[in-house]
Amino acid sequence: MTIATTPIPSTESTRTARHVLSVILRDPLSLIGTIIIVLVLFMAVFAEQVAPYPEEGKGKTNAPNTLMAPSAEHVFGTDKLGRDVLSRIIMGSRSALIVPIGVVLFAVLLGAPLGALAGYKGGWLDEIIMRITDLFLAFPSLLLAMAIASALGRGLDKAAIALIISWWPWYTRIARGVAVGLRERYFVEAAQAIGVSDAVIIFRHILPNTISPILVQATVDMGTVILAMGGLAFLGLGTQPPAPDWGLMVSEGRMYILEQWWIATFPGMAIFIVVLAFNLLGDTLRDIFDPRQYR
Repeated sequence: MTIATTPIPSTESTRTARHVLSVILRDPLSLIGTIIIVLVLFMAVFAEQVAPYPEEGKGKTNAPNTLMAPSAEHVFGTDKLGRDVLSRIIMGSRSALIVPIGVVLFAVLLGAPLGALAGYKGGWLDEIIMRITDLFLAFPSLLLAMAIASALGRGLDKAAIALIISWWPWYTRIARGVAVGLRERYFVEAAQAIGVSDAVIIFRHILPNTISPILVQATVDMGTVILAMGGLAFLGLGTQPPAPDWGLMVSEGRMYILEQWWIATFPGMAIFIVVLAFNLLGDTLRDIFDPRQYR
């Protein structure tokens, strides 16, 4: 991957942002993915205004409307408690999108500085940090998250903590690889020669150069984290009833899949569409920041 040798100036950052935007606008697939992400984010922020039955979306039951098929009144039908499925999907977009954004953000904030510190300092500190990282990476991320969530207890916040603990090592490895390649560069040696502290070098010279690979990884990870959150909710380790969650809705609808298919199908389609959107955008960002990976 091509790595800049100095922190990106503001003018160059502006040019990079414009280049990324122009590439996204020219690529139909990435443009579709970006539009979907923006729409879902808008839906998550203004869920109560967008949902046709916001109270049912939050969990209020409506017994007379139990298991109604899709119609003009209930576009996606109703579930076993008479709640409007479309409203539940819209309200559930908050936990399906905003929480994974927080998970990835905290994983980056935890993993990237550790990786930059390990790669820059080297020696015994590098060995300790990377052996701990390898210990976490030895387990599949979802399996590790399930084990941690089971130990912490059920709940959305517990599931988010479990995923953060499972995901930070990936960003540590990325940042460490960049730092190893930069610590012998002239601008780092010059900063050391004039007495700049290690902390300033790491945060002003090393970490800014990890933005591109970490941004690509984070965009792709968003789809994976959404799937993981849905999986934990499906297993009863994430969001708890009656709170809306796409994975939980799929779990509740699996018993009715043959006759009342809409209960599980529409939340499952929502997960599929959002994950696909992040993957499309992530592929484009990888092409932009790493031309050798051009698909």
